[in-house]
Amino acid sequence: MVPRGVLALALVVLSALAACTSPSSAGPGGKLLVVTSVSPITDIAKSIVGTAADVQGLIPEGVDSHTFEPTTQSAELLSHADAIFLNGLDLEDPPLKLAQSNHKDGATIFLLGTHTITRSQYIYDFSFPRAGGKPNPHLWMDVEYAIRYAQLIEQQMVRIDPKHASVYRANAARYLPVLRRLNSAIATAAQTIPPQNRKLLTFHDSFAYFAHHYGMTVIGAIQPSDFSEPSAQEVARLINQIKAEHVPAIFGSEVFPSPVLGEIASETGAKYESTLRDDDLPGTADGPMHSYVGLMVYDVRTMVSDLGGDPSALNGIPTKSPYD
Repeated sequence: MVPRGVLALALVVLSALAACTSPSSAGPGGKLLVVTSVSPITDIAKSIVGTAADVQGLIPEGVDSHTFEPTTQSAELLSHADAIFLNGLDLEDPPLKLAQSNHKDGATIFLLGTHTITRSQYIYDFSFPRAGGKPNPHLWMDVEYAIRYAQLIEQQMVRIDPKHASVYRANAARYLPVLRRLNSAIATAAQTIPPQNRKLLTFHDSFAYFAHHYGMTVIGAIQPSDFSEPSAQEVARLINQIKAEHVPAIFGSEVFPSPVLGEIASETGAKYESTLRDDDLPGTADGPMHSYVGLMVYDVRTMVSDLGGDPSALNGIPTKSPYD
């Protein structure tokens, strides 16, 4: 972890460097510049904004959003943004501080998670214990919350850029039914998993809201709350739990590779699935699965299949981003 004093100094330096950089236009063709954080939020924003504004993500794919530190390029991008959409709930604290100290006059900084759930709905769990003070921030893994994110982005863009209000509303009218169809398909697929198998043990604890909504139980997370590797005692406890609960599969992450999962799988006989993701979109940038919808279809299809269910309800869900 970066000490608070060092981080504060770094933010000041980054702000100063951005201020010294020659200003750029807001976006291609003078369009408004919309800056987002993690890739799923970027994709949702692009699906609402379309070509009416320029949407750029701040956190590169494959980078841990919890430990991402802004660069001079981040500072410059934020300093020119007309709208900044972050998840909030303490996911992007350094970028948020930089945005608050370095935004241009009139820019909107909007925290989607904070406007989607109340404090009473926060979930604290294995990787995000209540004692740490930070709730699990992965709301977008519950598609109902992603629908709310899309609606909030639409509302804010209509307010910020009324000239293109009809574009934002039309894009939302096309995109929201896809999300609602996805939400229904996930619920149907999850219910095909045998009840005794509706258990999730993941490396990074990003499925708390997903599990709560779709009738599954997160029985553990391998990554400790400080994002280190688990201790030998923690691994032993998880092995005993998996054996006791007869968990058929454990799930790793593209962004958080860990040899510990393989060891746990070999000790327990559970299948080790290493390809789940929460803020890294699947496939190539120009591929049909490289979208928020593609992420959810891939993850759910993988989990449902590995846990003994039938993922066919997801067949036919359009995964290609509508702005492509």
